[in-house]
Formats: sequence, structure tokens, C-alpha cells
Amino acid sequence: MAVLRGKGLGLEIALGGCDFEDALAELQGKLDERPGFYSGTPATAALGAGSISEEQLSRLRGVLDEHGIALDGLSGGLHLEPLAQAGGLRFTPVADDGGEELARRRALRPKREVQLSDAARSLVADFAGARSDIADRRRRGEASVRRVTSAEARKPETPPPAPAPAGPSTLYHTGTLRGGQALHHAGNIVVIGDVNPGAELIATGDIVVFGALRGVAHAGAQGDAQARVHAIELAPTQLRISTFIAADAGDRKQTPIHPETARVQNDRIVIFPRESTKA
Repeated sequence: MAVLRGKGLGLEIALGGCDFEDALAELQGKLDERPGFYSGTPATAALGAGSISEEQLSRLRGVLDEHGIALDGLSGGLHLEPLAQAGGLRFTPVADDGGEELARRRALRPKREVQLSDAARSLVADFAGARSDIADRRRRGEASVRRVTSAEARKPETPPPAPAPAGPSTLYHTGTLRGGQALHHAGNIVVIGDVNPGAELIATGDIVVFGALRGVAHAGAQGDAQARVHAIELAPTQLRISTFIAADAGDRKQTPIHPETARVQNDRIVIFPRESTKA
């Protein structure tokens, strides 16, 4: 029986102890039941003490490839290692001789001498000093670890300073906004360019246009009557601040172009020259 199970970051396909043809047919059936489910997953074929030929390994790979599964490992007896190497597969040995061969190989490996770094060696002295300090405390009748009294525990701690409130975020847009285009933002909006008629700006904070504002502008859209609208040429088809509306605010064709600011004053929208101290 073919067993398909997850292991680590991949799959393990157990084929040991059963007829290869039967196991391969069963594996094919299980994968067909969930097409694409294991796609992109690496797999290891676990054969235990069994064996497999190069032709059978190729057929196994073909079945897995059909379902997007890459065979990248082989585990089993040491007799399978040449086959795994020939197929470019990672090999994991599983002892089939009581572990004698694996034990022999491990015994032949060079022994590594573990050397402590200077920092690690310094800890030896630190631990020795700590043990001596604990012994002295016990001889004096003191506890090894200091415990806080209930009175000390009730002392109020100094609260950490409260973080400064975060200001509204700002959306920057570079380029001309043409008719039918819109920018909506929870915060401030800054446009480096013109806002043509038919374009729309809606912000919960301020609106700043480094160019001509000839479309619709709505600042303080969530009720902030302190919001303002600034522009190099302030000529909107409709200007709104909070719940206040000024329609056709741009109908001032004879006025020379200069930076202006719109804000709410005495329950109506007022436009000031930008150099004015009132703005």
C-alpha cells in the first residue's frame, strides 16, 4: 500500500514492504482524487529495506510530475545510494542491517573537538561567582532570590509618557487631474499640478493645489470646519469646507492670479490672499 503523508515542508511517499506496481497504481489513484492539491510540493520516496530499479524510479517520477510534484529525495537501505546519486536525488539512509553499517560509517567520521570561545569560557567564572553568592545568602539566612514585599508591590509605578497623537496622513499626487478623475483621502491632499473642471478632490483634512484649482474641492469632509483649501489659482466650480458650500467660487475672471486660501469664517466660506495674515 502506498502511503502519502506530509513531512516537514514536503511529502513522504512510503512504498516499502509492498509490490511496486500495486503501490504505484494506488498512488496514481490518490493523486487523481485531488488534482493540483499537491502541485509545487517536493517529495521523498521512502523505500525502507525495499529496492527499486532505475526504470521504476523513472515511472514514479513521471506520475509525480503529472501532478506538479518534484521528487527530490530517496530514503532506504544503503544499497539505494548509487541509484539516488545517479538520479540527482538527496539520499537519506535507513539501516536495514540492524544499524551496523551506519554505526561503522559514523565511527569513521573524524571527531571534532569542541572549543569554547573566550566569551563562553568567561561564563564559567560568572556561574561560579553566582553559586558562591547564593551560598553566602543562605548562610546568612537570606533567600536565594529577593522577593518583593506586598507594600513594595503596591507602590504606584510612574506611567510611561503618552505617545503624541498621530496627525492625519497626506496624499501627494503629481500631475494634472482631468475631468472625470477624482482623489478621495482620509487626511490631507496635495496636488502638484492643475485640477481641471470636472475633476474632484475630497479630503477629511486640508487641500493644497500647486497649480490651478478649477474642479470641485471638498475639505474637512468629515465635519472639520477648521480645514482649509489652498491653491495658486483658486477658481473651483464648487468649493466645500465641512458642511459649508460656495458654488461657482471661481467666477472671478478679472481678478489677477495669485495664491489664495479658503476657510470658514462667520459660518460662511471666505477666500483670502495667501500673503494675508488673516489666512
